[in-house]
Amino acid sequence: MLLVLLLGVAPTITAQHNHPAPEKLGTVVFPTACMVAAQPQFNRAVALLHSFAYSESEKAFQQVLTADRSCAMAHWGVAMTYYHQLWEPPLNKSSYAKGASELGQIKKESPRSTRESQYIAALQTVYSNADKQSLRERMIGYEHSMADVAKSNPSDMEAQVFFALALLSTAPPTDKTHANQKKAVALLEPLYAMNPQHPGIPHYLIHAYDNAEMARQGVQAALDYSKIAPSAPHALHMPSHIFTRLGMWNESVASNQAARGAAREHGDTGEELHAMDYLTYAYLQLGRADDAAKVVADLREMSGLQGNFKAGYAATAMPTRLAIERGDWKRAVSLEPAADAPPEAQAVAVWARAIGFARLGNGNEASVEAAKLAQLERQLRNGGKDYWADQVKIQAGEAQSWIAFANGDDKAAIKSLSAAADLEDSIEKLPLTPGPIIPAREQYAELFLELKQPDAALTQFETSLKQSPGRRNALLGANKAAELSKNEEKTKLYEAELQKLPNR
Repeated sequence: MLLVLLLGVAPTITAQHNHPAPEKLGTVVFPTACMVAAQPQFNRAVALLHSFAYSESEKAFQQVLTADRSCAMAHWGVAMTYYHQLWEPPLNKSSYAKGASELGQIKKESPRSTRESQYIAALQTVYSNADKQSLRERMIGYEHSMADVAKSNPSDMEAQVFFALALLSTAPPTDKTHANQKKAVALLEPLYAMNPQHPGIPHYLIHAYDNAEMARQGVQAALDYSKIAPSAPHALHMPSHIFTRLGMWNESVASNQAARGAAREHGDTGEELHAMDYLTYAYLQLGRADDAAKVVADLREMSGLQGNFKAGYAATAMPTRLAIERGDWKRAVSLEPAADAPPEAQAVAVWARAIGFARLGNGNEASVEAAKLAQLERQLRNGGKDYWADQVKIQAGEAQSWIAFANGDDKAAIKSLSAAADLEDSIEKLPLTPGPIIPAREQYAELFLELKQPDAALTQFETSLKQSPGRRNALLGANKAAELSKNEEKTKLYEAELQKLPNR
């Protein structure tokens, strides 16, 4: 029996007759062989899963199991809540053990359809053979299995949607053709027209479009998603991925203010800090440095920053953005990573100190920090984290460039930043962050300004702005470079762009 559920659970009315807003998570249809009475809660659990409300989704699937202990798909659902396909890390040792245990509780005699057995078997590829296969290999295996599920069940919308998510999870950051993203879009856009209230479809479309090439195609999904599932903090935040890509800073501020408040209400520190990082970034682009500083100051009042990659990265990146974007080099050299931050987050603070010392003319101290970056890169490379090793390699190249500049070696400075910018341009960012603290290409342009080569600076600023539209410092730099180059046409162009920015 198919049950269409508009997920709205009215809370109990208090004696004062207060009426909190009903829960709104979107519309999900996921028929199962479980008890009919448990179906609405199962649909709700899947809706929460599609908005990455993993903890709440797990609770909802557990409630299904309370109602129907034989519900095999509820065990599948719990295991899915441990597999964070687009987050970092997607699966750790603890989550692997929990998910494998959950799937192991499915009894052979549990009633389920052939379709449900296919879903379960697909997920088993993630939770099996960890001693023989890397996580990357198992994720690709899951993607291929979900392709078969989707092909075998063409009328099952959920199979298509979960297959699209699997495609996004395995998209190589080095693939600038965005092949997997385009495959996901081809699956999702037709479904979106037919199912405009499904939470997963606009969510995954936003992720698919979260790149410089495709971002403009994601505006409608961004505008829709927060209205479809406003009860999920992540749904309030996700539109800002597109807004950030397009330089829509006021929209990003509104999105992340709402997401931050909702995450706090839900007690989700990781999601709150993720929204705060995007909020800090947007405030800085609007010239609202005092507001950005207030957000960063709030970190001192927060707990739960340890042992969580998502939280630790944001907590390290936010004060770094504040210092570096404002050119506060003295503040930059005092930065420290969040407690227990992993090496890829530690590198952000080490990089800030290296840049700060170099820009203050202290090449020796900067070199000490650059050596730490090289060590962190090796640590990440040896640990199989090539994406993050490359990010630290970019940071090390930037640091070496500014050290060379401080030491008067202009040729080495240009060579190092050119290589760093080229490498950064070849790799897509992960959803974890709104972007690098300062794009390498923008720093390359700044270097040419320092070297009194405004023509070269203007070229690099314009290249950077194509990839990261609306960045305040890049617009200011492009305007200055155009003026110094006596390029009247470009000066007028960037003067007009700057007039759109408040607090110039």
